[in-house]
Amino acid sequence: MKSATQATLLMFSLLGGASSYAAEPIPVRDFFKNPQQANFQISPDGKMVSFTQPFEHRLNIYVQTRGGEPKQVTQVKDRDITQYMWKGNDYLLFLKDNGGDENYHLYAVDKQGSTTRDLTPFDKVRVELIDELEDHPTDVLIGLNKRNPEIFDAYRLNVQTGKLTLVAKNPGKITGWVTDHEGRIRVATSSDGVNTSLLYRKDEKSPFKTVLTTNYTESMEPRLFTFDNKYLYATSNIGRDKSELVVVDPATGKEKEVIYKRADVDVSGVQYSHKRKKLTSVDYIDWKPQRAYLDEETQALYKKLEEKLPGYEVLIGAANKDEDTFVIVAYNDRTRGTRYLYEAKTDQLTKLADVTPWLDEKQMAPMKPIQYTSRDGLTIHGYLTLPLDKEAKNLPVVVNPHGGPWLRDQWGYNPEVQWLANRGYAVLQMNFRGSTGYGKQFWRASFKQWGGTMQDDITDGVNWLVKQGIADPKKICIYGGSYGGYATLAGVTFTPDLYACAVDYVGVSNLFTFLKTIPPYWKQFLDQMHDMVGHPVRDKALLTARSPALHADKIKTPLMVLQGAKDPRVNIAESNQIVDALKKRGVDVQYIVKENEGHGFHNEENRFEAYEAMEKFFGKYLN
Repeated sequence: MKSATQATLLMFSLLGGASSYAAEPIPVRDFFKNPQQANFQISPDGKMVSFTQPFEHRLNIYVQTRGGEPKQVTQVKDRDITQYMWKGNDYLLFLKDNGGDENYHLYAVDKQGSTTRDLTPFDKVRVELIDELEDHPTDVLIGLNKRNPEIFDAYRLNVQTGKLTLVAKNPGKITGWVTDHEGRIRVATSSDGVNTSLLYRKDEKSPFKTVLTTNYTESMEPRLFTFDNKYLYATSNIGRDKSELVVVDPATGKEKEVIYKRADVDVSGVQYSHKRKKLTSVDYIDWKPQRAYLDEETQALYKKLEEKLPGYEVLIGAANKDEDTFVIVAYNDRTRGTRYLYEAKTDQLTKLADVTPWLDEKQMAPMKPIQYTSRDGLTIHGYLTLPLDKEAKNLPVVVNPHGGPWLRDQWGYNPEVQWLANRGYAVLQMNFRGSTGYGKQFWRASFKQWGGTMQDDITDGVNWLVKQGIADPKKICIYGGSYGGYATLAGVTFTPDLYACAVDYVGVSNLFTFLKTIPPYWKQFLDQMHDMVGHPVRDKALLTARSPALHADKIKTPLMVLQGAKDPRVNIAESNQIVDALKKRGVDVQYIVKENEGHGFHNEENRFEAYEAMEKFFGKYLN
């Protein structure tokens, strides 16, 4: 199988008695070291199982016959391998960048591990997977920006020979390619920065024609062709607030029917059976990831699995080509969980591995959904995680706004949250306006509101927690990464008396310089970013008012800053500016820079250093 009820936390449950299970201090490294085994996959013929496991502190790929001994097939020592897949029964493909620059290369290794080859050995070029071409033994379709760093052409790549063949040249505005079930590129999406278009051709010899153009705030995202290759399944919010799963005629761009919709949240994805050529389920997130079944066989399969694994969320992580052998993911908000092999013919479930066996889920804290009302009347959803061994009253708190900002937090295991809760801190996460999944109107409410009403939503969450009696108003810190780092800086700049300390992790500090230093392949969307964040000329006063680096004289909260030197999204200059401005005032800022990292610290030793420093920092101001 492939991928292409808002809950309110009742205050009596928040303010109830402390858990009877005492939270023992767990070493910080236990939360952030690499998993013992993870990323399990199955070869198409079902005979081999693969997974990643640490080798010299880096995740590498291991392969074993079912029931046999594992064999290490890669020896990568600079970066973890976190994205990989089988290609046929003889090769595995994986992605790896250089020190966090996000210029990913595609590598191939044979299942014996005898040879590893860089299939895209091009300097400052990024590869993107278009179609794995599941039914072809050696070929995949990839996108490369080697001709022009701002756009991606489509190539057919033979992983056995390394032969690369151009199959679709990007005329300049194409942002995505879509294949039919025979691997032919027949649909494309394009953007001029403000308007997005759907392009179609009936076959690979015909020219593309534009069949639909909308403003970027209305989207029709192709998911896959119908199984007769005539129409498209897509998620669309055109003419509606919430994205719905629809069928579209690609020759005209017109909707034919709605497959699934919800009144509360967006449809986020669709699953299907490649073998049976059927849609199987629809994905959406209310307070946690959910699925709506479109297929009785799939529903019956999940029912069996959920009965075998009570208390856990269950997902199919991988399957063989016959779709009778599956990797099963079982997890919840207190554990990364366990991976199993399930054989449908015999109804046999076999344990493969616990992902982090050194962490006892009984010592982890439940993540509870909450909601509050913003000062202008919006309902803001979020999550509150309380330490196990403390009464929910007058607690030290870490406020943790998410990155993006056009993403969202969701329920599930989060090592940062569990680490903080284990230290006795309550953790508040909120899906401020602009967070995705709640419909178009909620998303659009964030436009040109960095440091404005988006920040108010965070502040209102803090004040709500204080009003409930849960937070000690003198012991509230804020910590976030990427946009969450910006929100951290905005919090201590524009509400300087609210927070006792702050940690900015690869965050934006100056909206002018941020918009000038985006990666080249984001430049197609620059007009859109100007519309959503602000234009450096037309909105000069707004961007000036909302850039923390330009108001660093207001900051009096103790601050820690973490930054990767090779970050392509948030240039190191963003962190340098805020640190330099504070140091000129004689303010001491703890600043950790890693030369071999990009947008976040991915190497294990860097994670250890960062979180150990953060632990001391939070301890100083919250204990």
